[in-house]
Amino acid sequence: QVQLVESGGGLVQAGGSLRLSCAASGLPFSLYAMGWFRQAPGKEREFVSAISQSGGNTGYADSVKGRFTISRDNSEKTVYLQMNSLKPEDTAVYYCAAKGPIWGGIYYYREYEYNYWGRGTQVTVSS
Repeated sequence: QVQLVESGGGLVQAGGSLRLSCAASGLPFSLYAMGWFRQAPGKEREFVSAISQSGGNTGYADSVKGRFTISRDNSEKTVYLQMNSLKPEDTAVYYCAAKGPIWGGIYYYREYEYNYWGRGTQVTVSS
């Protein structure tokens, strides 16, 4: 059974930092591209960042580029999202997603391309 479990969310002041983690189980993690999405109240879920299986390719939404960094540790079956210079508009539930198994070194930014999803972790940024 595949499980993706996010952690690391919380309440932080604007300008602060958080690091989200997503621990995967039940799948060959190194064959899966991973992504982070978020959904703010009253809005549709949107792409935040993604990473290829090896970690060699990464992508970011324009709204987080230069502030967020995605990484992964295949030995720990975990993907991370380091979020710096947080803004109130970053407030959302953040979801981890996995796509695979695949053998190409690319990342994916479309929601429908992902096979598995976590339940999300709340990030709240106060002004």
